[in-house]
Amino acid sequence: MRPQIVLFGDSITEQSFRLGGWGAALADTYTRKADILNRGYGGYNTRWALFLLHHLFSLDAPTPPVAVTIFFGANDAALLGRTSERQHVPLEEYKENLRKMIQHFKKCSPSVLVLLITPPPIDEAGRFEYARSLYGDKAMQLPERTNEVAGEYAKQCVELAEELGLPSVNLWSKMQETEGWQRKFLSDGLHLTPDGNAIVYQEVIKVFNETSLSAAKMPADVPHHSIIDGQKPEKAFQLQCPTI
Repeated sequence: MRPQIVLFGDSITEQSFRLGGWGAALADTYTRKADILNRGYGGYNTRWALFLLHHLFSLDAPTPPVAVTIFFGANDAALLGRTSERQHVPLEEYKENLRKMIQHFKKCSPSVLVLLITPPPIDEAGRFEYARSLYGDKAMQLPERTNEVAGEYAKQCVELAEELGLPSVNLWSKMQETEGWQRKFLSDGLHLTPDGNAIVYQEVIKVFNETSLSAAKMPADVPHHSIIDGQKPEKAFQLQCPTI
């Protein structure tokens, strides 16, 4: 059975298998090497995601994942007193919720690679324009998220990774290194454009390539067609697929 790499997160993960998505790019890179499982849930924060852990990732699963990306925070950082306050999770709770997720995955498999990804930056003007396009004059008058607050959640995510000796991708900082990041990387002030997805893919694959999860170094699940003898095809399968 192929190794499994799980992408666990909110809508930015859920949408990652769309055309140009970072999850789809990972699936392409790991074709015949590993299965990329999308476990993204739009609108979820870390508090709600904790309820999914035992449902999705059983402690006695026969084949636990070899790697997990944890990509939450965009909804946790929603502001109190604004239109998305239902999703708000206090900063310290957010950090502890991430810690609980990590602990769960480590119980599933002590060797699992856990990669934390921070929430992206927020383009407040882009969020307002998007809301106006949907709701017109009934749209929010005050931002439901701010870039400053998103940065505070990103900082907690990175600090936790450093504390636990885990890799992380500081997407909040990385995207803002590029001039015009607001329109280049974000489609509605929060979710990702194809260029934004490319940044996530590049940063994730960079981490994987520094470990045993480099796709180039992983064996394929079945023999390549070029080594199959037309007259005696069974020879190619005897070592790699002995049960066939």
